[in-house]
Amino acid sequence: MHQTDISPVLVTGATGRVGRFVIDQLLDAGVPVRALARRPEAAAMLPPKVEVFAGDLTAPESLGPALHGAGAVFLVWTAPPQTAAAVVERLAAHVRRVVFLSSPHQTPHPFFQQPNPMAELHADIERLIAATGLEWTIIRPGMLASNALAWWAPAIRAGEVVRWPHGAAETAPVDDRDVAAVAARTLHQDGYAASDYVLTGPESMTQAEQVGVIGDVLGHRIAFEEMTPDEFRRLSEGTAPSSVVDMLLAAWSAAVGQPAYVTTAVADILGTAPRTFRQWAADHATAFTERA
Repeated sequence: MHQTDISPVLVTGATGRVGRFVIDQLLDAGVPVRALARRPEAAAMLPPKVEVFAGDLTAPESLGPALHGAGAVFLVWTAPPQTAAAVVERLAAHVRRVVFLSSPHQTPHPFFQQPNPMAELHADIERLIAATGLEWTIIRPGMLASNALAWWAPAIRAGEVVRWPHGAAETAPVDDRDVAAVAARTLHQDGYAASDYVLTGPESMTQAEQVGVIGDVLGHRIAFEEMTPDEFRRLSEGTAPSSVVDMLLAAWSAAVGQPAYVTTAVADILGTAPRTFRQWAADHATAFTERA
């Protein structure tokens, strides 16, 4: 694989969990980076080398300046579906390549086969991209390791029991940095067009085991208790759409007693093994001990 183009890469979702790491990876590779931000002041934490453009996926006409002269786009869809077709049309008019952060909705594993409105949107955007003639790569991370920060860190920081539904459900958490490294590689190197990658961590672990690993890293046991799905629904009210909560509960329920779907895609593309959940937890230990 070789880099043939040093046109700027436009990163959408630039301040998000994966987008922020994609920027770092591209800069390390010497690729000029642009970031799209609804509010440019929100991008103030990005490295100074990044050129920030105001723009919004809900207003496709606002993307023109950011796309002009760019060679590739990292597309993270964070908007309602109505403008997807117009945005993809704009991309096709300006750039050669798009790498789309999607989800593993086609994966033959019960965890990923639950009704999921986000998956339907992703599938629609994939069809739009495929119809344009753009060079495209689809990246499908499974469960992100960083979900543990939102789900379990508050209880762990407070010294409380972690209560969670379907503790026996197995997933293969993938490190956000590995997802970003794959995205960056496919954005600036040739050889990945018309490719579709499901990205997972290297091992299948129950949710309770993942909490146990965090405890190992911190040097103390963290108690884990099973929560009922109904209690999880009640506690999630106002923090996540009910359709997302229902999808998660159905997915976890389907994953109980099933080894998680594990791929070698990260190692195949990067030439290095994906980080384990233990590595991720060790690198983020302070997030479980100190308030953000």
